[in-house]
Amino acid sequence: MNETYDLVIVGGGIAGSGLATLMAGAGKSVLLLEKTTVYKDIVRGEWLAPWGVVEAKRTGLYDVLTQANDHHITYHVEYGDGIDPAEAEAAKLDLTAFVPGAPGPLSVGHPQACQALNDAAVAAGATVIRGIGEVAARGGASPEVTYVHDGVSHTARARLVIGADGRGSVVRRQAGVTLHEDAPHHLFAGLLVDGADGWPEDLQSIGTEGDVQFFMFPQGGGRVRLYISYGLDQKSRFAGDGNEKRLLEAFRLSTVPYSDIIVGARAAGPCHSAANQSTWTDTPAVPGILLVGDAAGFNDPITGQGLSISLRDVRIVSDLLLGSDDWTPELFAPYAEERAERMRRLRFSAGVSAVFGAEFGREATARKLRYRQAIAANPTFALCRAATMVGPDVLPPQAFSAEEWDRIMAV
Repeated sequence: MNETYDLVIVGGGIAGSGLATLMAGAGKSVLLLEKTTVYKDIVRGEWLAPWGVVEAKRTGLYDVLTQANDHHITYHVEYGDGIDPAEAEAAKLDLTAFVPGAPGPLSVGHPQACQALNDAAVAAGATVIRGIGEVAARGGASPEVTYVHDGVSHTARARLVIGADGRGSVVRRQAGVTLHEDAPHHLFAGLLVDGADGWPEDLQSIGTEGDVQFFMFPQGGGRVRLYISYGLDQKSRFAGDGNEKRLLEAFRLSTVPYSDIIVGARAAGPCHSAANQSTWTDTPAVPGILLVGDAAGFNDPITGQGLSISLRDVRIVSDLLLGSDDWTPELFAPYAEERAERMRRLRFSAGVSAVFGAEFGREATARKLRYRQAIAANPTFALCRAATMVGPDVLPPQAFSAEEWDRIMAV
């Protein structure tokens, strides 16, 4: 069976379904292909930064996402070794103040967000097929995608093929686009829990105690997404049977009020670990094929930028596609240039966060406290880290320079 479309999008996650919604809504013929029949908890992508909230509003996708879960986090407290809990709470950050129009980060389940965007793509007129396999994408002058659905092979031709198929992108490999990778520096485990009703629903916390960096992001109704960053030498720490219980026990933290509420919560999804690292591509565009979202490279999860990155991709790419009939790689040069610098700056920010948040022991704690003191005396020491809230593009280039790295690391 053969079909012809303006766009064939491989991957129905945040970026793929979001782009399909906008393009179909603008009158383009869109085929959206997704391998899953049910979106599952993949233990990532549930925190949308304030700058990402603005991206969602600019595209009109914000209302779709808030249908999945309209829960914004309004405060941040850094607990942890060397920090008095009362002083930490007195110095809490107001997350509504970072970006005008963004009432704090949006905390939303990834499966629910994907389904909401997928439904929106259908409502906008996209053809959506789920449960596909054996994908083969070809670019060039006559782009096409061959796939199997219900045992039948199909070929879909298009003006452009979009690879939105995630970190292990098949489309990226078939297009011959090289993926660059930082070396992993830690492991990152996550778990969704229910029954944490006493944890303040407006409060997120990130901090370091003992040999873990901990993260708590409430989603409302007693549901909290938890993450733990831990050493590469402890690969089996949260693996195998009973890993959910072991991860919850890791949240028995003496520096965090209410941590017993987290420990007593119940698992509401799988416990899964992945490496803390960033990846990127030199260019996401080749003739006939364009990459978006994680397929084009992803940021270290330590700073939670994945959803915001994908929504920025969707906005820029949709604007370019709807602004020109010439869908050659040259059209996407501004996207490639902006994305390369965006990802470089976010890698810089993640690197600083890893040094001061995910290193453990007495010397690391002392260094973290010196950094906090340096920021209190001179807030420019935190400029690069502000990128994760306000967006990497609104800060001066020198905040992400080699000289700035040396200045920060010398505290």
